Amino acid sequence: MRHRRLGSTGYEVSEVGFGAWAIGGSWGDVTDEDAMATLHAALDDGVTFIDTADVYGDGRSEQLIARLRRERPGDPFVVATKAGRRLDPHVASGFTPENMEAFVDRSLDNLAVEAIDLLQIHCPPPEVYYRLDVFAAMDELVAKGKVLHYGVSVEKVEEALKAIEYPGVETIQIIFNVFRQRPAGLFFREAMARDIGVIARVPLASGMLTGKLTPDSTFAADDHRRFNRHGESFDVGETFAGVPYEVGLEAVEAIRPLVPAGATMAQLALAWILMFDAVSTVIPGGRRPSQVADNTAAAALAPLDAVTMEELRSIYDSYAAPHVHQRW
Repeated sequence: MRHRRLGSTGYEVSEVGFGAWAIGGSWGDVTDEDAMATLHAALDDGVTFIDTADVYGDGRSEQLIARLRRERPGDPFVVATKAGRRLDPHVASGFTPENMEAFVDRSLDNLAVEAIDLLQIHCPPPEVYYRLDVFAAMDELVAKGKVLHYGVSVEKVEEALKAIEYPGVETIQIIFNVFRQRPAGLFFREAMARDIGVIARVPLASGMLTGKLTPDSTFAADDHRRFNRHGESFDVGETFAGVPYEVGLEAVEAIRPLVPAGATMAQLALAWILMFDAVSTVIPGGRRPSQVADNTAAAALAPLDAVTMEELRSIYDSYAAPHVHQRW
């Protein structure tokens, strides 16, 4: 497992990390035993960066990660969590210093730590990006020692560009995958110029880029791929990267011939992301150790050649871009 700098944080993290949304909730039922086996598998495979949020299973994901720390005291790893989505309603006026500190205090308890390695404002309403007081409140949490570093998890490229104007923002988490290629333009150039760590989320487009989904695939009632298919609960871009399901299946068939011999489509999709130097780490999720093993093996793939990169860009232009490029 290779490592990359996470911007100016000082952290050197595994280029393939672990996204802990699935073990918290909204992806179907996952037992504590399966969740812990999956987390242990991630560490065994060299993962040193785990991303979670206070709303993943209403704190369950954070608590499972705290248990992992207890069970693997000799394995150092960076934990990034998020705050802000607990607001109900989720509106800009709720992003007060008092609310944000309360969310942080709850995460400190869930994670059983004295300070959060990396706190990310969790996909806030657009107005928040223009609220100097919100970012001043984050600076104050750092000054108090409750947060070591902070960043923002964003939906749109424009939000990312605005967020990195604040000097305290050290990382941006953004959807970046074969179906969502727009961040690779202006945002990546600016991120590298400003030494911003980039965390690539939804790398497999909610499983679409594993190549295992079909027109007949079904999802549990508590799986966002069922209940948020059209953005009913949160931004539709978080589910299948915002690409209509049927279009995604067509694109996958166009990608399938490009998968290297002996590799999986998931590994190809992750390897594509890692071709971009601006990316610090990519955070595929998983509910089983076998999924983690498949994902982390992407780090061992040979760099993709120029022809493959161009083919994947062409597939994006033909299938995904009309649905997502200007929207996010």
